Amino acid sequence: MKKVKERLRYVGYVIKRSPLSIIGVFLIILIICIAIFAPLIAPYSPYKIDMSNTLRPPSAKHWLGTDSLGRDVFSRVVYGSRISLKIAFVVVSIAATSGTLLGVISGYYGGMIDMIIMRIVDVFLAIPTFILAMVAAASLGPSITNVMLALSIIWWTWYARIVRGEVLKLKSMYFILAQKSLGAKSFRIILHHLIPNCMGPIIVQTTLQLGFAILTSAGLSFLGLGAQPPAPSWGLMVSDGRQYLPGYWWMATFPGTAIFLLVMGFLLLGDTIRDVLEREVT
Repeated sequence: MKKVKERLRYVGYVIKRSPLSIIGVFLIILIICIAIFAPLIAPYSPYKIDMSNTLRPPSAKHWLGTDSLGRDVFSRVVYGSRISLKIAFVVVSIAATSGTLLGVISGYYGGMIDMIIMRIVDVFLAIPTFILAMVAAASLGPSITNVMLALSIIWWTWYARIVRGEVLKLKSMYFILAQKSLGAKSFRIILHHLIPNCMGPIIVQTTLQLGFAILTSAGLSFLGLGAQPPAPSWGLMVSDGRQYLPGYWWMATFPGTAIFLLVMGFLLLGDTIRDVLEREVT
């Protein structure tokens, strides 16, 4: 318990010393709060159509203007945060869990199991991630659920590769050899010793992948392979707004800015966590 407190205190110290990490944490917390309290923050329904109020510029009544169907852009951006965060957390949770388990199994047991898993990983990593995501999403059909499934199928490979490398280093260390000599079962060694000691790289990868999941899901929605109308998806809003550039710039600019801020927040936080772990190792 004392070690955990010291580590948390050290992490807090590093975060305070890094202005970029403070910005990243602030952006993430801000957008999560917006998503949680969306019904209280949004002044209008994100689905309400008002054809008499179309393509209005930002004003006191509509802070970020209205779109081609008269819907309030601010309200749609606020509710869109829920979709983006949901996709990111679901995708990364599934990918991290499955990838970590397969990576541990591959690195610990080796042999034929390792060869099969790593060859599958090589096949996935040989294809650009976004193209693979497009193919998977198009095959499953355009929807938010299918986007989450497609990205989960693809992104487990990164975790498997990273965790396998860590396990290969750990399993030859004395504390693992000592556990084996004492008759500890493989399940206990994996669960209580290998996975906990792999958590550093996993946490860094998870934080960075949250940002990439948001960016990729927005890209798929932009291409019509993700969320479908009338869902207030940021990627879909950018796609709709590009038809009206540059005259009605607010339709694409504000959801695009929201994507940028949230992705940037996760990337800044991920870089800070990586720096913390590197300093601990050195």
